[in-house]
Amino acid sequence: MIAYLLIIAGFMMRLLPHAPNVAPVAAIALFSGAYLNKRVVPWVPLVIMVISDLIIGLHDVVLYTWGAFIVIGYMGMRLRERRTPAGIFTAAVFSSLVFFVISNFGVWLAWYPHTGGGFVACYVRALPFLRSTLIGNILFVFALFGAYELARKLAVRTRFRNVLLVNSH
Repeated sequence: MIAYLLIIAGFMMRLLPHAPNVAPVAAIALFSGAYLNKRVVPWVPLVIMVISDLIIGLHDVVLYTWGAFIVIGYMGMRLRERRTPAGIFTAAVFSSLVFFVISNFGVWLAWYPHTGGGFVACYVRALPFLRSTLIGNILFVFALFGAYELARKLAVRTRFRNVLLVNSH
């Protein structure tokens, strides 16, 4: 149930106007890795991206962006045992860097000369996007993880506990 809600929310938020690279997909991928069944971890961000990219438009580096979010989902699995604010913050920052490296490698291959200079130019021109990715990821990660933990604590003694108290493994 939570996986479906994450997919719907991520899909809808990608369709709404937003600053470049400020979307909840990385946060949802980390969250999926941290809380959901291992079998669905790669599928949650992938479904969000595939369906929304089919509407928004495909581009030359979709496989790199999709792949980056799958990697980030698996990174979230390291949070299963250590969901501390510091660990979550570190994961948010590291997921931004992973997305930056993987997606811009695809940009370099697709749109830049395959030279050292082209490689450097690609990553230097992408730095403003890294800043917005970092800000967006940190905000969305803390909003998603924080809201979930608060809801979990409030739901412990209600009939909704079975919905919110997902099996971490």
